Amino acid sequence: MSIPQSGGGPIEHHSQLAEYLASGCKPKADWRIGTEHEKFGYCKDTLRPIPYEGPRSILAVLEGLRDGHGWSPVTEGDHLIGLEKDGANVSLEPGGQLELSGAPLETIHQTCDEVNEHLRDVKDIADKVGVGFIGLG
Repeated sequence: MSIPQSGGGPIEHHSQLAEYLASGCKPKADWRIGTEHEKFGYCKDTLRPIPYEGPRSILAVLEGLRDGHGWSPVTEGDHLIGLEKDGANVSLEPGGQLELSGAPLETIHQTCDEVNEHLRDVKDIADKVGVGFIGLG
């Protein structure tokens, strides 16, 4: 039983809908999972959000990750707005937070390793720059 296309009439049986949805599924061997982790940066002494530029800034953290941890830059014009590495991305979000969008991985253990490595790298740079991060969002 095929699902009617536009103008082809109503769905007559729930199996039509189930078959239609199943036809769009990937084979189980191709399933992947990925992590998203958002964090807001703040100045440790004032507890205020970190600016984009300056010695204690989003830019300083992105540059530290790029220069010291093997990430490739993503720019908008002359502005560094994100990073890429091994299928993962770090992006600057509209609220000023940084977001890790993890690579498509096969197991939860791989995502755990990826997030833990990312958080260690961010902490390393944040400590050098003098900022902190809080994971929200």
